Amino acid sequence: MKLRLKYSLKRKLFQIIAFGYSNPYLMNFSGGKIFGGKWKQFCNPGLNCYSCPAASFACPIGALQSVNGSMNFSFSFYVVGFLLAFGVLIGRFICGWICPFGLFQELINKIPAPKLKLPPIFIYVKYIILIIFVILLPIIATNYMGMGKPTFCQLICPAGTLEGGIPLLSTHPELRQTIGWLFSLKMFILIATILGCILIYRFFCRTLCPLGAIYGLMNKISIYHLEINKHKCVNCGKCKNICKMEVDPVKAPNSMECIRCGECAKTCSKNAIYLGFKTQTPSLSENMYENKNQNLS
Repeated sequence: MKLRLKYSLKRKLFQIIAFGYSNPYLMNFSGGKIFGGKWKQFCNPGLNCYSCPAASFACPIGALQSVNGSMNFSFSFYVVGFLLAFGVLIGRFICGWICPFGLFQELINKIPAPKLKLPPIFIYVKYIILIIFVILLPIIATNYMGMGKPTFCQLICPAGTLEGGIPLLSTHPELRQTIGWLFSLKMFILIATILGCILIYRFFCRTLCPLGAIYGLMNKISIYHLEINKHKCVNCGKCKNICKMEVDPVKAPNSMECIRCGECAKTCSKNAIYLGFKTQTPSLSENMYENKNQNLS
């Protein structure tokens, strides 16, 4: 128990450091100024709004929509390559350890309230959002100049409303005069997301986040992966019960919903769960033990 608590604190510290690295310009909030330095041309691995005054990097989802919606649409090897590289290397480890909005969701989930399970059908909504709002609409729904809109950022993204919309509106009176139904819609989505995250662990991450959908697809092939040593596993169910993402590591070690938090590995008393870059192979003694059991049966 102490080991698992120590590990959880370690992960939380890592998330806080990642949050600070992604948002170092906190003083920009007072003047409502958006950082525009050279680092803004690079993407943050996690979901972090470009318009957040403290943000030092661009949002990969926003960058992907900008490329899709440009007048001279071209396949962006930088943005797509960036997402594929991180996805193939570490998959949804980014969601569990690096994403700033992921940390926000975990913190507000600690607010005392009934905790609910997410109906499995809702985990597929984020893939629909990825296809429609991030990929198709910016390409198809263009204006007279042939430019598409960043529809996910404009119509849905609660992270953008929280990190960019509210701070900028609070410091720029002229912007408040332009508030219409669109901002009201986004505020409704933000409030609904916050309530959802209080009741359901990482509600946005599991239902609405297109970045989580991309990295989730990469979980199946990512180099950093989860393995179950079936020679040691006794099917006690502790790993399934401890997983807040409602994944059964024994049945689906590389589930698209697994955020690589490592809680399952730390709760396993048999050390049957491995998280890392190497492929673990059973030892000679384990193979002999398995063969002996098969012969006896």
